[in-house]
Amino acid sequence: MKKQNMNRDWIATARTLSQALPYLQRYTGAIVVIKLGGHAMGSDEAMDEFARDVVLMQMVGIHPVVVHGGGPMINAMLDKLDIKSDFVNGKRVTDAATVEVVEMVLSGRVNKRIVQAINSQGGKAVGLSGKDANLMICDQTNPDLGFVGTPSDINPQVLHDLFAKGTIPVIAPLGAGRDGETFNINGDTAAGAIAGALKADRLLLLTDVPGVKGTDGDVMTELSASQIRDMIKSGVIAGGMIPKTETALDAIDRGVRAAVILDGRAPNACLLELFTEHGAGSIIRNDG
Repeated sequence: MKKQNMNRDWIATARTLSQALPYLQRYTGAIVVIKLGGHAMGSDEAMDEFARDVVLMQMVGIHPVVVHGGGPMINAMLDKLDIKSDFVNGKRVTDAATVEVVEMVLSGRVNKRIVQAINSQGGKAVGLSGKDANLMICDQTNPDLGFVGTPSDINPQVLHDLFAKGTIPVIAPLGAGRDGETFNINGDTAAGAIAGALKADRLLLLTDVPGVKGTDGDVMTELSASQIRDMIKSGVIAGGMIPKTETALDAIDRGVRAAVILDGRAPNACLLELFTEHGAGSIIRNDG
């Protein structure tokens, strides 16, 4: 019986690979920007699984770009260093001391952990931040929030150079100011801006929820930009889902073919979204 079950598993695996062929062909040469955060960063097992998926994506011809967050790690380090934070309307004020910690944690510990995970799975990843090669030039988002930036100029040539060398960019969401300042950038915002500058085929926003839910509480698998705007206006989309959907809208306005909000807790979420008919989250496209 055990052997029969194993045979069935192998047959199912082979069938899945065969059914994936049209999608593998469709994404050859495509740029896919992945915002990594939440549960997928929480454990070594989840990180290794994510890294394997990214390496597989590259091996079948995709150019993946990973943009990561790191809020919990930043909070833990600030607590350890006894650096107190002020908040304005629920948003952390990033003063000079805080932005140093943010850069240390994001460009150091978090970024290199992801790079190492990808490299250990047979990939070739390089870590950088938005400050490198002037990838992301920022303006100050709000003077009351200190060193928090909004990307204004994206210079993606360094990423194209890495693609040409078969290298996977792993980007910490930090940017350079016009006067040499360091700015902390929201991870989703950074990923959307980079995806837009690259005219990426897909922006995958990995979250801790299954996707965008409708009025009945069920996940809506396909949405247009106008539907998203109507759902925000009516209050169906609320709370933390608002900035994620706004990032998706901004990205597709900048030329990204589609943005997907999907559950990073689900095993192989990126592969399910790209290489299966049913996908794995809520895909958002421009009207028409």
